[in-house]
Amino acid sequence: MRKIILMILSSLLLMAMDLPQRTKTTIQAIDNKKQVTLTNSIPKGRSGIVVHSYGNGLFAITHTAISQGGTKATIGKYNILKHDNLPTIKTDLKEGDQVIFGNLYDNVLLIAPNQKVYSSITKSIKKVWIHPDIYASFLIVNDEDRITKKNLKQFAMETQVGLVAIVAKDSLRIFDPISGNYLRRIAINTTINGKAQSPFYARFEQISTDIFSENDKKEFPAYYKGIEKIK
Repeated sequence: MRKIILMILSSLLLMAMDLPQRTKTTIQAIDNKKQVTLTNSIPKGRSGIVVHSYGNGLFAITHTAISQGGTKATIGKYNILKHDNLPTIKTDLKEGDQVIFGNLYDNVLLIAPNQKVYSSITKSIKKVWIHPDIYASFLIVNDEDRITKKNLKQFAMETQVGLVAIVAKDSLRIFDPISGNYLRRIAINTTINGKAQSPFYARFEQISTDIFSENDKKEFPAYYKGIEKIK
């Protein structure tokens, strides 16, 4: 039985490694103040940044970008690293500006049903894993009692999270918290013996900073039902 469990986890990890990667392109044409045409086709829903070169090795992030599929992308104000002591960049969009999609995709928040799945994934995939305890503290400070797309975006902007990986009943769901889009669903089998330990994101009504408490457990169906409520 133990070998079967390990095989299931191994299969899960092999597929989970196929996460969205950073992609670079440039602005070919400016359609209007909120939309541009890119030189390359980018999958829909990916977020990124626009980088302008001032010459002499000087660069600055001027805007955010969200791919609309194909060669189109919407453009927005860059405020992810907003700070009162930092100057505001007011450079207009220029043809030839570089666009980097997935610039923060190496930073991933993982939501999993228990410690075994969480540890197996984080130890096997080379990413900068943002621990759920940090997100739990964020929810407490902001008086939130459940995980939502809105507070995931706010958390991502404050902590430089690029992706959220959510272990669902039959898939690993890859979510871009900035664009608010699911980028990929990777088919997996998480039928593992034992119970789903109830961390803050599986409980919703009560938040605990003890992510995998041994004293508070729920069956897998309760965890998966909670995951489906993310809106």
